[in-house]
Amino acid sequence: MPKKNAFYAQSGGVTAVINASACGVIETARLHKDRIGKVYAGRNGIIGALREELIDTGKESAKAIAGLKTTPSGAFGSCRYKLKSLEENRAEYERLIEVFKAHNIGYFFYNGGGDSADTCLKISQLSEKMGYPIQAIHIPKTVDNDLPFTDNCPGFGSVAKYVAVSTKEASMDVASMCETSTKVFILEVMGRHAGWIAAAGGLAAEQQGDAPHIILFPEIAFSEDKFLKKVKASVKQNGYCVIVASEGAQYKDGTLVAASAHTDAFGHKQLGGVAPTLASLIKDKLGYKYHWALADYLQRSARHIASATDVEQAYAVGKAAVEYALAGKNAVMVTIERGTGKRYNWSLGEAPLSKIANVEKMMPRDFITADGFGITEKAQQYLAPLIQGESYPEYRNGVPVYTRLKLVPVEKKLEKSFKV
Repeated sequence: MPKKNAFYAQSGGVTAVINASACGVIETARLHKDRIGKVYAGRNGIIGALREELIDTGKESAKAIAGLKTTPSGAFGSCRYKLKSLEENRAEYERLIEVFKAHNIGYFFYNGGGDSADTCLKISQLSEKMGYPIQAIHIPKTVDNDLPFTDNCPGFGSVAKYVAVSTKEASMDVASMCETSTKVFILEVMGRHAGWIAAAGGLAAEQQGDAPHIILFPEIAFSEDKFLKKVKASVKQNGYCVIVASEGAQYKDGTLVAASAHTDAFGHKQLGGVAPTLASLIKDKLGYKYHWALADYLQRSARHIASATDVEQAYAVGKAAVEYALAGKNAVMVTIERGTGKRYNWSLGEAPLSKIANVEKMMPRDFITADGFGITEKAQQYLAPLIQGESYPEYRNGVPVYTRLKLVPVEKKLEKSFKV
């Protein structure tokens, strides 16, 4: 019986280290050629499987694959495509199994967040029923850090580092000019329901009075009056006020402080605009001169300032996914387990996908100060180890050198195409 091939795909918003996980998968699979045949990747995530647009990673050199560890974004292409439930559209899942069967794929490694964990679980379940069992292993990835059962998520540490550094540097700029110029600076960061990224801005502070002076979390209901009082008090005491605002900041009734009328492919409200919304409020009510910035894609693609801890963990979960599959595990997610003791240490574990799919991990209330505008010592202790260490890419002519893959397509075997 021929060896089963493996399929790897990237899902959702990419990160500075998702390719490190891809590197971990491919390099580890190559060490087990006696048990794993070819390693295919989906062009643009799960869409690549549905369209039978597979990439043969075996055509890439060892050097190119190793280079993924220091390359941001999604080397094979990612997508925001939510598969419907089995009841709503069984045909999508049957198509996936059909493609996997045609290409002798027995291992499925899906690198993403909560939605991809759900997809991974359903493929594992349906493949059994269709008589073509597939070992599905979920590789955690999300800058939002909101997956349950894992201490943290690969991708978050590097975003946290970027936000902490940017907050610190921007606050120094504002502090130097506040006497005659800008009084308020607002940095808008990602975070739909969970405020982990915004919380990371708090790592910029070294002593009392340091920025950020206000952090807005989705978990804490936004009060216009309390917010404006805090801004005014900060300007009076420090001469300026630096705010880190999560894009998902919302009022008590759940209404977002800022959101467009559009939705994304997952049906989520398109976020963005909380910084200018707050800036207008401050100008109208307090009259302060302001500046605001949108971290947006910069925060999740900044490989040049990635956390060494994050890079190491991202590679490790990719490596472990292959090892778990070879050990016979199925329908599980690789998890990061925090050790005990004063010195930060971690190991890898696993959690069943049945308990992970579509579950979000929010900021604990004891990680947020009583007034709702800052992080506690407990949060500092949790966050600080995740941004430790530098992992600089190679530079040439003053800019980073990033890997570009050949992306050689695999010949299609099915006659029917599939429209996505």
